Amino acid sequence: MHINILKRKARKGSAVRKGDTCFLFNNVSYVMAVATICMLFSCNGGEKIPDVKGIKVELETQRLDKDLAALDTNKVAEGLQTLKAKYPDFLDFYLDTLMGFGIRGNYADTSQAIQLGLRGFLTQRDYRGVFDSVAKHFPDTKKEEEELANGFQFMKYYYPNYKVPKVVYVVSGLANWGAFTIGGTTLGIGLDMFLGASYPFYKSVDLPDYMGKHFSPEYIPVAAFGAIYEDAHPFVAENRNMLDMMIQRGKEQYFVSKMLPHTPDSLRLAYTQKQMDWCQKNETEVYNFFIRENLFYSKDWQRVLRYVNEGPNSTGMPPQSPGNIGSWLGLQIVRAYMKQHPDMTLPQLLALHIEPQVFLEGSKYKPK
Repeated sequence: MHINILKRKARKGSAVRKGDTCFLFNNVSYVMAVATICMLFSCNGGEKIPDVKGIKVELETQRLDKDLAALDTNKVAEGLQTLKAKYPDFLDFYLDTLMGFGIRGNYADTSQAIQLGLRGFLTQRDYRGVFDSVAKHFPDTKKEEEELANGFQFMKYYYPNYKVPKVVYVVSGLANWGAFTIGGTTLGIGLDMFLGASYPFYKSVDLPDYMGKHFSPEYIPVAAFGAIYEDAHPFVAENRNMLDMMIQRGKEQYFVSKMLPHTPDSLRLAYTQKQMDWCQKNETEVYNFFIRENLFYSKDWQRVLRYVNEGPNSTGMPPQSPGNIGSWLGLQIVRAYMKQHPDMTLPQLLALHIEPQVFLEGSKYKPK
């Protein structure tokens, strides 16, 4: 069984915002016309957003978090048998692989794994508080499912034979399971990882403040499609140089931007708006920094991985810079490549494996 886990990845996107060019004119009809154009095109990427209204998506979802919270802890065995019938392919994965209880199908109340593991998880005060917080923040998941279903419409547009996975919502006890896929047939979402940046207990499990954007409910679709992408295209760092890793991340960002074209750039990449503005204003300086520091072709993990992973900022750059800036620059390179190859489809791009230097040359990327 192939399992892919996404633990707090960043995404970038685009949307029409107040203050954009579309809103700078007083003529109402002109504003409406320009606004329509901005709806049809990704204002940041400049690419047309396809019409997917006619694509039908039936999203099957289950709330394991609610079902577990409702278990009678005096009759755990009986409750688990009922849940096994409801989640035949998922329950044991959740109990043993995700949570590590080691129950392995032995649902007897006398089982040590039940007594010391699962029952404690369901009754211990702090864990119970997590279940209660999830119930309060997510009495239903209608909004999230509308966004996911819309994303799957785009997925089926680009991949007509794609089979939409079942969505199962869980609580992991703040174990940082945001979104994960199982064999391509199930998409798991840990709702306890999307309770908002101000949720006080994230700090108690050593999740840093700079990860705050990842904890917003609005980030759920981003995390979900990031996990789906990584299931098919795992990130490879071993024996890869910085430019290669940037392009890998750039393709990932580009894919998610295609699935969620109306999601703001700052949310998709988990940046604040100030960080987003800083990147756009200093694009040339960022590009020249990687050249000046001889980072593009470096395979020194200690030097380069920090630029394609999360962090409070980017080493060597001003404190206003965001972490993971190599992923942002990689996205700019991929977008430039696609502009130079307008007939290339998304599946063709993701299946393209050429030397990173050849890819960069083919993009003709050169920030002004």
